[in-house]
Amino acid sequence: MIILAATPIGNLADASARLRTALAEATVIAAEDTRTTQRLLQALGIDNRPRLIALHDHNEKARSGELVELAREQDLLVLSDAGMPTVSDPGYGLVAAAAAAGVEVTALPGPSAVVTALAVAGLPTDRFTFEGFPPRKPGERRKTFAALQHEQRTMVFFEGPSRLADTLEAMAAAFGEDRPAAVCRELTKLHEEVRRGPLGELAGWAQGGVRGEIVVVVGGAGVRDVAPEDAVAQVLALVADGIRLKDAAGEVASQTGMSSRELYQAALAARKA
Repeated sequence: MIILAATPIGNLADASARLRTALAEATVIAAEDTRTTQRLLQALGIDNRPRLIALHDHNEKARSGELVELAREQDLLVLSDAGMPTVSDPGYGLVAAAAAAGVEVTALPGPSAVVTALAVAGLPTDRFTFEGFPPRKPGERRKTFAALQHEQRTMVFFEGPSRLADTLEAMAAAFGEDRPAAVCRELTKLHEEVRRGPLGELAGWAQGGVRGEIVVVVGGAGVRDVAPEDAVAQVLALVADGIRLKDAAGEVASQTGMSSRELYQAALAARKA
């Protein structure tokens, strides 16, 4: 089978007993960076010397078929550099190929930067969405944030330190400077820091430079108090822009908390009238 194993995101003490056993017993490991895996084995005091196969973004598509066939004959341990494989890391293509080929896939749960940041951010955790890394190009980044402007779930992003200030500034422009957020830096490590505040304030703070691995958590948009007739007008405006009536009703419903079905029926009646 294929075994996806979560590795520490910083503190080595977070390595689970199951991970240690899997590393000690593995005969073959597919790793995002084989050098990182070698250092992990050494740091954990594991003297096993399994066969190491590189599996990263640039070769995953080409190697997945070969690795799936290998996993028919023996267990294949899959590691990313930190956290759970497939979550903004290599592994998804391999799992999809294994599922299509009928090869069993399991996981050894463990550290996750997404869930750790969500837990300490102080923002709602009942519903959330993981958005990964925002686009690097300013225009694409603005477009992405504009599409998320009315997202009501808490949003979790990864970002690099050199782009953090620009990203927070773009978020403040799209979501509003007062939107609550948290920047979680170096989670589980010696210099762990969680900076909470409105996006405008955090954007100003980040201008001074921030180091380390970063997760940004942004509060969702509140439900807007809109009169029913105004909501129907919004639906019809979207339809006029070429959006299907059903989709337009769903979008306005997500922004206002109203019933998508009722908005659809009301807009349909308004069009007939």
